[in-house]
Amino acid sequence: MNIVILSRNSSLYSTARLIEEGEKRGHKMEVIDPLKCDIIIEKEKPTIYYKDRYLDYVDAVIPRIGASITFYGCAVVRQFEMMNVFVIATSDAILRSRDKLRSLQRLSKAGIGMPKTVFTNYSRDVEEVIEHVGGVPVIIKLLEGTQGLGVVLAETKNAAESVLEAFNGLEARVIVQEFIKEAKGADIRALIVDGQVVGAMKRQGKEGEFRSNLHRGGTAEVITLNEQELALAMSAAKVLKLPVCGVDMLQSARGPLLLEVNSTPGLEGIEGATGKNIAKNIITHIEKNKMTSFK
Repeated sequence: MNIVILSRNSSLYSTARLIEEGEKRGHKMEVIDPLKCDIIIEKEKPTIYYKDRYLDYVDAVIPRIGASITFYGCAVVRQFEMMNVFVIATSDAILRSRDKLRSLQRLSKAGIGMPKTVFTNYSRDVEEVIEHVGGVPVIIKLLEGTQGLGVVLAETKNAAESVLEAFNGLEARVIVQEFIKEAKGADIRALIVDGQVVGAMKRQGKEGEFRSNLHRGGTAEVITLNEQELALAMSAAKVLKLPVCGVDMLQSARGPLLLEVNSTPGLEGIEGATGKNIAKNIITHIEKNKMTSFK
């Protein structure tokens, strides 16, 4: 098969691993920068032009689109969909997952547990917002933050008020969430492929850090999920229609609580912690679905 990875950097760990495993299985792997694609919209003949050629030979696409290029990257993914090319994450599913508020609303309706969350339109009544999530400390998150950026722990009402006023002054949209103290700065990342959990790790923030992101100096170790955690991870992926994704959750006194679903999860941390070949699982998922479409 001709498999395209939509990525701006072929040397990134996740991209390089997918290339390696795809080539091992006899596929032609190609990395394409989505920002260098021209989308050609024509009656009954949607096409994509890249550098010096039309991409009319592609069998499958693996989107590795950064948050900063979500709009154009998803337009490219959507065009491949119009060309009847198999994609492991549809443009609509990526957009749903990137919109934290929208995804939390959908997941909440589906009965998935999560920290108490408040979204408000630049409210000046900070005390009321804090009460809605159970009091301080609270977590304040930018709706479009990634890798722990734009996430603040406000331990007092004065701190929460100052942070919210700062974000409001910048006209930045934020959500306020309850702080899960018993998680102790750790969270769980479950990697979903073909709707099933293929690996899970527990990430621990460095001392004095409430964010567990590996990019911020956190550590990771393999973990075996219990039945509740497995069910939450697979349900969240199903609700957002993401057969391949990373599901982040907290361990709390009232069971696992969902943090977010990542449509383009990194592979380095999860493969390193679990020793599992996640990249191979993703290539196998593509093969399985392409075989099904040929029948």
